[in-house]
Amino acid sequence: MVKISRDIPLAELTLRRYEKPYTTNKRELTRKLCLSIGLLQPGDSRDVIVDILQVLLNAKKSKKILTSEEIKDLAIKLRRKSNMPLKGIASSNVRRQLKRLKDIYLIETRQNGYRITEFENLSIIFDKRIKEVYLNSIMERVKEYFDVMK
Repeated sequence: MVKISRDIPLAELTLRRYEKPYTTNKRELTRKLCLSIGLLQPGDSRDVIVDILQVLLNAKKSKKILTSEEIKDLAIKLRRKSNMPLKGIASSNVRRQLKRLKDIYLIETRQNGYRITEFENLSIIFDKRIKEVYLNSIMERVKEYFDVMK
């Protein structure tokens, strides 16, 4: 039997360009942000990551660190308030979504809980962590492949 190896990326970032933000609806703005950075796929009905990020953004205002269970409970409340189905709200999925947010430096763990990285503004996190560190390391590696292909 032949073993097939899989190419697993060390890092991955999807960027999409949408129209300028025009709405004041927080959930819709958070959804577009998630779509823009690849946390959500266009047409995806499983969008609990939107609510998880919104919960963390709300907690940032009061500089509150939340456990994954608190995040889950608050996300359920947000989904009920928006008359959204409670799909994807299992604890295991919430933890998986938190890992995805952590992997792209939007959130961090502190005191056995989660928070927006250093309670910083998302635009600063994007500039200092995603663009300068994460995206730059991906682009440098891609360039290495281009250089080898001379």
